[in-house]
Formats: sequence, structure tokens, C-alpha cells
Amino acid sequence: MSDLTPLSLPEPEGRAYLAWLTDTSAAALDAARTGADRLKTAAPGPAGDVLSAWNNIDIALGGVAARGELFSEVHPDPAVREQADAISQQARSLATQFGLDTELYAVFAGLDAADLDADSRRLLERVLRSFRRSGVATAEPTRARIKEIRDRLTVLGQQFAKTIREGTRAIRVRPEQMAGLPQDWIDAHPADEQGLVSITTDYPDALPFRTFAHDAAARRDLLVASLTVGYPDNVAVLHEIFALRAELAQLLGYATWPDYDAEVKMIGSGEAIATFIDKIADAADAPARRDVAVLLERLRRDHPEAERVESSDAAYYAEVHRREELDVDAQVVRTYFDFAKVRAGLLAVTGRLFGLSYTARTDVPVWHETVTAYDVSRTADGELVGRIYLDLHPREGKFKHAAQFTLVSGVAEVSLPEGALVCNLPTGLMEHGDVVTLFHEFGHLIHHVVGGHQRWAEFSGVATEWDFVEAPSQMLEEWAWDPAVLRSFATDVAGEPIPAALVARMRAAEDFGKGYFARTQMFYAALSYYLHVENPDDLVARTAELQARYSLFGYLPGTCMPAGFGHLDGYGSGYYTYMWSLVIAKDLFSAFNSHDLFDVSVSSRYRDTILAPGGTRDAADLVECFLGRPFSFDAYAAWLAR
Repeated sequence: MSDLTPLSLPEPEGRAYLAWLTDTSAAALDAARTGADRLKTAAPGPAGDVLSAWNNIDIALGGVAARGELFSEVHPDPAVREQADAISQQARSLATQFGLDTELYAVFAGLDAADLDADSRRLLERVLRSFRRSGVATAEPTRARIKEIRDRLTVLGQQFAKTIREGTRAIRVRPEQMAGLPQDWIDAHPADEQGLVSITTDYPDALPFRTFAHDAAARRDLLVASLTVGYPDNVAVLHEIFALRAELAQLLGYATWPDYDAEVKMIGSGEAIATFIDKIADAADAPARRDVAVLLERLRRDHPEAERVESSDAAYYAEVHRREELDVDAQVVRTYFDFAKVRAGLLAVTGRLFGLSYTARTDVPVWHETVTAYDVSRTADGELVGRIYLDLHPREGKFKHAAQFTLVSGVAEVSLPEGALVCNLPTGLMEHGDVVTLFHEFGHLIHHVVGGHQRWAEFSGVATEWDFVEAPSQMLEEWAWDPAVLRSFATDVAGEPIPAALVARMRAAEDFGKGYFARTQMFYAALSYYLHVENPDDLVARTAELQARYSLFGYLPGTCMPAGFGHLDGYGSGYYTYMWSLVIAKDLFSAFNSHDLFDVSVSSRYRDTILAPGGTRDAADLVECFLGRPFSFDAYAAWLAR
């Protein structure tokens, strides 16, 4: 059994967290500074020893950044969230300082790599690349400006995220305007003393309302509210982010921010991003227009005067079409997906697939009463391999989307990988789309744990190229569609499992709209790319232009989607990565046995060749190792065309 123990979190009370965050972060940052000073002043040693010392610095800095980023988004106490933001700033500022330190760079540039093993040589190459991309070789005034820019970008990114996180909006509707929604959802939304019901822009409210509510005006009002989260406050923030990123890229010798950002991704260049966006948009055009025509025909039965399908009508009429023509009623489907059963099923499915066991830990502190903790062990030998936290329901001040956050990066013989899954799911019955989202995001957590046992922190967990990291999670979504898998946990109130025939119809119905979904995704990707290239004066006008070019649904007047588009900070110009990864995910899945998704000969090979190596190899090499050939566009193209 491993003698490593997971991180000991404090009790959830805010003052304890403040003290813990402050004290542990200060100690880690001091250790990082001391370690860097020692590297610069000590006599040159063997390359392996220098890399080990750098690894300790990386572990210390990474731990501070991870704690800051997680608790700034999830802790219920605003004071803790603010302190976590401050700590994250300190970690990033120190990392920037190290990256611009010419003396520190000289230590690594002078190392002899002859006696290093392959992983260590790769690490040295990555460290030297990071120094170069940090601007260490520029003149001193330029380095000073680079540090100023990076520190400011950290602050702006936090401000952007906070505005979104704390910017939930709501519409108020009369009870009769909830007609069409499931009864349990209606019961959970009682009218206030004025006889009105508040519907928020948080996912558990917004997605069902926009899908099922018959009232078109209310659906439109809610979508407008959702697309104005962060507006207008984040507009100026975005302009400054785009301008600073462009300046930073140019100071480092790149024409644009996308060129700088793409250099270390599979795609390779900014120009290739634009090419890929248009390639997917063109491939999706015919199926997209075919399905939008179906929506328009059904819309005109209710509204003969309609000239086009608005974005606020798309989800509703897609659901109508699936119910009336494809015999799939989402309100019937959701009766099979009780949250508690889904969570248990997710653990059972992924445990069987990857050879893992989960042990609930009700005896360890968590940051909120709704958070659950699990120790993760290898089923074969009982070896403890990590700990995970599931924070799956919305609350005030919490992160508004769905993502996996690192808490601890696993390093062999140093620390176990720990991570948190942060979502905003309902506590009762779930849409099947929510189930798919949960499987997807849990895929990141699995990658973090299974890949989190490297010697070097640089390669721990989800440390592959950024445009590959979504592929394993997108592939895991397939298990949320398999009839045999779903029957193992998807049961109605009487305990009857979901019928295989219904799942087959669900899958066929899911294919409806994938073309216009792909076009919409390319609209988002184009936003993230072109806004960084252009930083247009009129963000709203440019958004409308790009939506007209790529999406088949028109711009909603009065909205500003980028102001609430959180990926513009974390993903920068690289939102294309979701679709790039999906192309690879479809190819990866083609290697699995469609009649037995738990075929251990495939699943264990996938685990060991794709997930377990972390970032020790390039993503293209990982995929080729698993598939026995380079990845291709063929599986995705076939899926899109059918």
C-alpha cells in the first residue's frame, strides 16, 4: 500500500480556511524562492539533481496556484474566495518572475543532457522552451514590461471570472408561463409574495426552461438574460485582456496572440486555427441547414409568419421534433435519471472501465456540506492512487459552469493526485444532457488521477497539449449513451431500467441538430480567435457579424455573449480545441468493441497508453500508440454526415 497521504483540508468554517490558505501558501512560496536562489548560487551539479530541485519548486508553486484557483471559485465564504484570488496572483507573479530570471535560465541552459533519461531530457527541453516563451532572452526593459503585463492579466482574468461567477441574472414569470415544464421542476419553483416565479440563468433553471417552456417570449427573455451576464462590466476588461495579450505576443516575437498560444498545441499555428474553423463549418453546413429547415417547418405550424428560427426557439423546437417525430420525450427520459443513482452509476461504470474503486470519505473535511469526497484505489491490488471531491450542485457565489480543478498534482513518491469536479447539476431528476456532461467532466478527473503518477510535476495528469485534453472526456461520453451501461443505473421510480429501445431512439434523436451544433461551436471558436486577433472597438457588432457567418441562428439584440464567455480567459484564442478534440475522440472510440464497451483488452490498453502517461509524450504519439496509426478526420466526418 502507498504510504502517501492525501492533503489535509481544514474544517469548512471560513476563518480556518483563511488561515490555512495564508499559512500553507506563504510557506510554499518561500520554499520556491529559497529553492530558486539555491539553484542560482550553488555550484553547478549533475543535470538530474538540478531538475529534481526545479521539480520541488514546480510542486510548491503549482500547489499554491491550484488551491487559489479552486477555492476562489467554490468556497462559500466571499472572504476566502478573495484571499484565494490573492494567493493565485502571488503564485502566478512568482512564476513570471522565475521565467524572466536570466541567472536561473543560465543554470538550465548550461546543463549537459547526455546522461539524462528520455523523460528528463523532455523536461529539460520543456523548461528551456518555457523560459524562451517567457521572454528571458529579451532586453531588461522588455522583461520588466512582460512581467507587468502578465501580472495585470492575472488580475483581469480573476476580475472577468468573478463578474461571471457573481453575475447570475433572473427573469420573473407568472406561474402559467411555466407551462410545458416538468411538474417536479414547477414544484421546486414556487411563486413569491407577488405571485411571480424567479428563473435564474444558472444551468438547472435555464436549460429546462429554454427546452420545455411553451412561452416563447419568456424563453427569449431568459436567453437574453443569459447572454448579458457580465455585460457591460466585462467589455472593458476583455478589451484590455486582448490588447495586453497582443502586446505580449509581439514583445515575444509573434505576430498575434493565437500564433504564440498555438505554438505549443497540436495545431501549431494561429493561421491553422482559422483554417480548421472553416473546415468544420463547411463540413457541417449541409446537415446543419437540413435540420434547421426541419425546425423552421415546425415553428411555422405555430407561427406561420416566422421567417427564421431564433436561437431562443432552437432548443424548444428541437425537443418538439424529437418528441413528435422521433418518439423521444425528454420529460419521460429524465424520469430514469435520478441524481443519486446517476452518481453511483458513474462511479461504478468508470471503476469497472479503468480498474478503480471509490471509497466514500465522510470523515474528511470538505468546503461545503454538499461536497462529497472519495478515495480512489486500484481494484487489482487496493493501492491508494488519489482522492477526488465532487461539488456538483449550484449555490450563490460558486463557479457557474462545469470543470475539473486540480487540488494536488500527483508526483511519484511525493504526493497523490487530488482533484475536484465542479458542476451545477440538479439534485433530483436530471436531463440526459446533464448525465452526458457529468460523464464528460468526470473524464478529466479520471485523467488527472490515472495520469498523476509521474516523476516530474510538469507531466502530471492532464498535462498533454491543450487541444487534446478534451478528447478523453468526449470519448467517455459514449458510455452515457450505451443501452447496457445505462440500464445498470438508469431506473425509474419503480426500479424499472430504461428500455434499450428508448435509448436507441434517444441516440437517433441526439444526431438531430449536430450539424447546427457544430456550426454554433465554430461561432464560439471564431469569437475566441478573431477577437484576439482584432480586438474590435465594437465587441457587440463583431459578435453579430461572426454569428451571422458561422451560426445558423441570428444575433439577439441587446446581448453581448463574450462578456459572459468564461473560456475567453482560460482558453484564450483556443476554443477551437473542443472540436479538434472531438475529431480525435471519435477516432479513439472507433477502437472500442461496440458490443462490449467494457472489453478489458481495449479499456486497459486505452488507460495505459492514453491516460497513464500524462504529459510524458506528445498527444499525437499517444494516439498513434493506441490506434496503431496516426489519428484521422474520417471517423468524425462519417459521424457528422450520417
